[in-house]
Amino acid sequence: MGRLRQKGNAGAAKAYVTRSIAIKKLQCSLADFRRLCILKGIFPREPKSRKRANKGSSAPTSFYYAKDIAYLAHEPVLKKLREHKAFAKKLSRALGRGEWSSAKSLEENKPVYKLDHIIKERYPTFIDALRDIDDALCMIFLFASLPSNPRIPPSLVENCSRLAAEWQLYIMRSHSLRKAFLSIKGVYYQAEVMDQTITWLVPYQFTQNIPVDVDVRVMLTFLELYQTLLGFVFFKLYTDVGLVYPPPLDAKRDESAAGVGAYLLQEASQKSDKPAVTKVKVVEVEGRQVSGRDVYKTIKNIASSSPNADDMDVDAPTIEHDFGETEEEFIVQPSRSDAEMASSLPTLQSLKALPQSINTSLFAPYTFWLSRETSRPIFEFLVRSFGGKIGWPASSGGGSPFDESNDSITHVIIDRPVIEQPSETDEQRELRLKRRYVQPQWVVDSINAGKILLEAPYAQGQSLPPHLSPFGEYEGAYDPAELANEELAADEDESEIEGEDVEIEDADIENEALQAVATAATEDSATLRAAELAAEAAGIDPSTFEKEVAKSRRKSKKSSSNGVDEAETDMNKMMMSNKQKKLYEKVKHSQDKRNLERSKLEEKKKNLHQQKRKLGQTS
Repeated sequence: MGRLRQKGNAGAAKAYVTRSIAIKKLQCSLADFRRLCILKGIFPREPKSRKRANKGSSAPTSFYYAKDIAYLAHEPVLKKLREHKAFAKKLSRALGRGEWSSAKSLEENKPVYKLDHIIKERYPTFIDALRDIDDALCMIFLFASLPSNPRIPPSLVENCSRLAAEWQLYIMRSHSLRKAFLSIKGVYYQAEVMDQTITWLVPYQFTQNIPVDVDVRVMLTFLELYQTLLGFVFFKLYTDVGLVYPPPLDAKRDESAAGVGAYLLQEASQKSDKPAVTKVKVVEVEGRQVSGRDVYKTIKNIASSSPNADDMDVDAPTIEHDFGETEEEFIVQPSRSDAEMASSLPTLQSLKALPQSINTSLFAPYTFWLSRETSRPIFEFLVRSFGGKIGWPASSGGGSPFDESNDSITHVIIDRPVIEQPSETDEQRELRLKRRYVQPQWVVDSINAGKILLEAPYAQGQSLPPHLSPFGEYEGAYDPAELANEELAADEDESEIEGEDVEIEDADIENEALQAVATAATEDSATLRAAELAAEAAGIDPSTFEKEVAKSRRKSKKSSSNGVDEAETDMNKMMMSNKQKKLYEKVKHSQDKRNLERSKLEEKKKNLHQQKRKLGQTS
């Protein structure tokens, strides 16, 4: 007889535990349990059968792996949380009794936990940590822009601002920025660090309000983990490029709102150029000082003078005390490996000499000046990341390397309408003509294009071209450039048709011509010839007839292809399982939704284009 299995002691009922059971096992509160799960990366699981996992109950609940909960039971952070709970009770008791000295000593010995071991557990290698800092950077930049309140202390905001500045300084120093996009949510940046693509979002410099319905405690737990992670990552990045971490802060520049310029990048102290003095071990033999160097020389002389040293007796040589003599020079031995194979191996110098597809010094020949209405932190970061020099007025903060009257300024980033200045002097006019006034979008579009774009479409007061996302869009996405080309072709066709005063008065003749055009869509040459004769008899221009034929052929091909595709799709769906059908329907739904959005945008673009044409004709 086989072994009897008791219900609830095997299978899903043993592999999963509910949240309430997990809290009871760990003997902690719900808030501490959530904090532990966030720090350790443990999240709820969905069993195949919720009823079996819950031992026959169908009540809604969250499930966790029993092994994960057993793993949490040995966590040092859990021990510190329990100690903190006991500390809070002792402190409240001491304050209630008025025992101020004991309360002070308790406060000084407050239990504090560290997350260093958690970072090492979750990220075994540095590349793993670097690959996972996208969300950390987004969270850091978000809290750096938030105002302090009772839930968010000022020290936390200050620390986030420091981490954000350190990241921007490293990106500007290493020229790792690749793409940028100005969106409604904020500015998206994408950098490439150690062959890892990192994308993060920076909000605009507006006053942020924290919604009441947002649980800030959960976000603060994530932020606590992210701060520790970024500290490890930044230390490694800075030390690899030979910089001191953390970069020292200049208090005077910080008070003058210098931003990232308040932090000073310092090279790590290099080792002294003097050769290291090695300690020579000296032994006294028969009243003489004998060192290891002397013993080595003696052995070498014996080997060189007597090849058959085993057959003859050798007297001990006289040891000369010459401590100032230098050591034997290193003799280069010829390589025994294949020279051709060795020459083909890549080296660090050959890898550095390879041409880079991305121009990281795009703005190096130019000097920019920021107008006071533009955002200084955004464009200072963009321009300096690509090797450019930039200055700004005192109203945007201190630390500008030059003023507005500098002759080296080549571009002025301005975002205001053109205003005539009747009181402009000759010197001001000459200085203004030397410079190129562009709108802020020109900087971002040039970075995404990988080259310096023409300044004329982005000049001051001009209507800007569409600002498209540089990140990988799905196939068939809305592209205003393609739509503009189609509109130009349509305008040419309309102008040609409007220029020709072709009027067909007889409705019967018009119907016959339309029927002839419809029959011309077939590939039969005889039918096409008959349609041409009918159109010529009806007085239709040959060019118009050819365009109508092309349109009818496209429509017929599209309808036939759609019919074939639908038939094939129906046959394929018949062979699918129910799960595959549901997945296919979801994919089709998302595709239809995207196509609908694209059609709406195209229709909106066409309406705007028609309105501009009408305004141009009326004016």
